Amino acid sequence: METPRFRDRLLRREPLIGTLVSLPSPELAEIASDAGFDWLFIDMEHGAIGPAEALRLAQAVRPPCAAIIRVPENSETAVKKALDTGAAGLIVPHVDSAEDAARAVHWSKYPPEGGRSVGFSRANRYGLRFQENVDSANSETVLIAQVEHIDGVRRIDGILGVSGVDAVFVGPYDLSASLGKPGRIQDADVREAVRTAREACVSRKIPAGIFAQDVQGARQALEEGYTLVCAGLDIVIYARASAETVRSLKPRTS
Repeated sequence: METPRFRDRLLRREPLIGTLVSLPSPELAEIASDAGFDWLFIDMEHGAIGPAEALRLAQAVRPPCAAIIRVPENSETAVKKALDTGAAGLIVPHVDSAEDAARAVHWSKYPPEGGRSVGFSRANRYGLRFQENVDSANSETVLIAQVEHIDGVRRIDGILGVSGVDAVFVGPYDLSASLGKPGRIQDADVREAVRTAREACVSRKIPAGIFAQDVQGARQALEEGYTLVCAGLDIVIYARASAETVRSLKPRTS
């Protein structure tokens, strides 16, 4: 039986659990994909990952887990280099308006739906499946708009109205900074802005995603109606596991 495409699962609003990859380690990406995550959030915006590293990470992710790359910016070069890795889709940061969303769609879709550049890459198996990829990419590639500024929340209806935007990923940390409260994601104003974005997605039946620091936060996000949930990140998972191992084995000193 053929495995459902990630985009189909996303649009059906199945609960999809991922984790964030910030280190350029294909081995860690491979381990995470084998662990059973539905998707990996490969971070080119804040992580130490460039185009070459993103390619290696995408190669390490095994189906049915999907590689989703957050590009560093909403630009032609960033989008095409990420999609050329063969990733299942993109998260585009700082989408604050319908115009920003339309720009992301334009660079990620081949003509006539957009203006994506055409070239040989891993996405088309280095030219061996060139036409097959060009014919199918527009319907298979996931495009997720990250709303992480209060301007984006205020314009959320316009963003959701852009054809080609498959989902919205809420960024609570940058959103808190845009409200003058950096890092205070439990602040009432921040929580209200996050709720506004989420409810707009739910009312339009558009998948909503969010980052959660831990398992408890991920469970809460699922209960609130998010279906694209990123649970933790590689460096924190490793740091916590390392600290717990030391606490369990190292003699306590007074």
